[in-house]
Amino acid sequence: IAGLQNRKTGTFAGDEWGEEDTRFLYASLNALSLLQQLELVDVNKAVDYIMSCANFDGGYGVSPGAESHSGQIFTCLAALSIAGRIDVVNGDKLGRWLSERQVDAGGLNGRPEKDEDVCYSWWVMSSLTMIGRLHWIDAGKLTEFILKCQDPKDGGFADRPGDMVDVFHTNFGLAGLSLLGFPGLEEVDAVYCMPKKVIERVLGPDHYKT
Repeated sequence: IAGLQNRKTGTFAGDEWGEEDTRFLYASLNALSLLQQLELVDVNKAVDYIMSCANFDGGYGVSPGAESHSGQIFTCLAALSIAGRIDVVNGDKLGRWLSERQVDAGGLNGRPEKDEDVCYSWWVMSSLTMIGRLHWIDAGKLTEFILKCQDPKDGGFADRPGDMVDVFHTNFGLAGLSLLGFPGLEEVDAVYCMPKKVIERVLGPDHYKT
């Protein structure tokens, strides 16, 4: 994993020949932190790269100059959280952009003028959680939207009501409901998208740097 870091820019590739962007940067810091081997890479360089992906609207793109996207914002904020540098984020500016992702139907989209999708319940809410602004969206309307995407007969969640369910949207639908405090669900860690009790067992209760 450490060998995939571009030591000049700080970002990571997905494999020996692959493209470089913030998805792979986050995945690398995620894995190395769980292995407790972050010292193998230049974390400061990685943070600098993330900061270079920031946009005027408060969001982050997949690479410098790329448009803001909820999924990429998650990867950037989660990587910054692991690095202990969430302080570099303009929380109010980003919080406004993220909260504007909620549409009239209650769901969230990934970027302006796009349809709502259950998976963005995770990408947007986890990011809002990391910057302490989850209360900026209407939790009740979002919960209602997610539940409408569930197949009442066979279970599972789809991207939108009436569509075919799949594992991807079921995972992020449940993770989103967990962030909303839905009864009966394990509390999920907003950075790792894993049960909090698992992350605390691996890294300890105070695992994020300050």
